[in-house]
Amino acid sequence: MALRDLVADTRPLRNDHFRRLWLAEIVTVVGAQLTVVAIPAQIYAETGSSAYVGLTGVFGLVPLIVFGLYGGALADAFDRRTILQVTTVGLIATSALFWLQAAAGGVNVWLLLTLFALQQAFFAVNMPTRSAVLPKLLPDDQLPAANSLHYTVAMAGAIAGPLLAGILIPFTGFAWLYFVDTLCLLATLYAVVRLPRLAVEGVTTNPGIRSVIEGFAYLKGQPVLLMSFVVDIIAMVFGMPRALFPEMAHVDFDGPSEGGLVFALLFAAIPAGAVLGGVFSGWVSRVERQGLAVVVCIVIWGVGVTVFGLAVGLAEHARTTMLVIALLALAVGGAADMASAALRTSMLQTAADDAVRGRLQGVFTVVVAGGPRIADTAHGAAAAAVGASAVAAGGGVLVVVGVVVAALAVPSFVRYRVTRGVEQRSA
Repeated sequence: MALRDLVADTRPLRNDHFRRLWLAEIVTVVGAQLTVVAIPAQIYAETGSSAYVGLTGVFGLVPLIVFGLYGGALADAFDRRTILQVTTVGLIATSALFWLQAAAGGVNVWLLLTLFALQQAFFAVNMPTRSAVLPKLLPDDQLPAANSLHYTVAMAGAIAGPLLAGILIPFTGFAWLYFVDTLCLLATLYAVVRLPRLAVEGVTTNPGIRSVIEGFAYLKGQPVLLMSFVVDIIAMVFGMPRALFPEMAHVDFDGPSEGGLVFALLFAAIPAGAVLGGVFSGWVSRVERQGLAVVVCIVIWGVGVTVFGLAVGLAEHARTTMLVIALLALAVGGAADMASAALRTSMLQTAADDAVRGRLQGVFTVVVAGGPRIADTAHGAAAAAVGASAVAAGGGVLVVVGVVVAALAVPSFVRYRVTRGVEQRSA
């Protein structure tokens, strides 16, 4: 395969609407990641407890589930451009409230967690709607490339954000990070205002419990799509160690409790690998056996997390060497996770009818964003009992075992393939 075939496919950027969304995301994602890092860092600096940091999982998960599912129903009932505009304004408002609470001083952890829950509610409605509009803007054969471009930018911001946050927090405090996030979100507001009207095709229903149930009923009859959610839950719930990063940076690598370089590097390692994987993601658009590719990618993710946990556990014997190994392991896992996410998103976008696409993207948002929230809570609590490194290494092993068992249980997922945008299923 020639090098040009490996480099990212940029055809979707020829579409004006997608290009504006993508360019806005470049700006927005850096600010968003400043907030992602600032919240756990602020909580840990106030409490010194990974268990409190893990509570972000609970406060993030509940609104993600409720509003992710309901947001998908909204996206199947109303003009999707309008929903994107309203939720983007909501995200700007909550980011401004983060800034105000930090600038006021006298941090209240429960207020911080409540604001986080409100932010996640807007995010949970925004993301399925945004994903559901891509098939309206682009042809099916460009969706894997578009999703790869999206995840590459998201992960690039997840490198810059943690690095900037880890370095700046000791000097600027938390308020300035939230303020920058507020300003950056204005770029996304401009991009969604410029979108055309995006009415739903086909039969629509009133948003509500019945509409959500209809979405699950549709999903029940699509075993391949259902398994795409299951394998991601396995990967994230057992394998995402981010709630452990503040403790690992402070205890295992002797960093300051409020942040520092090692803290930033741990947060940046997974997205760094994802960006590298995205730069060389041209192969993703040409994969036919997408189900098998997803399974392989998740196994690689699990192995990377296992090696990471083992390296952290050995840090006291060779701190610098183990830090390098740990970061490389996370980077390899991040590259594999990026490819898995792009493939799974494309499978969902092309296989679902437009009339239910929002609801299925709502389920996807709950799974993709909710899985790490469950991991935050579970890993934070488990670390207090058996240690952070043991939790990370054991979680990686469970990922590998879990995804292999799932693949054996539903072989149609492994056999799933697409050819030139035409869905092919093997009996």
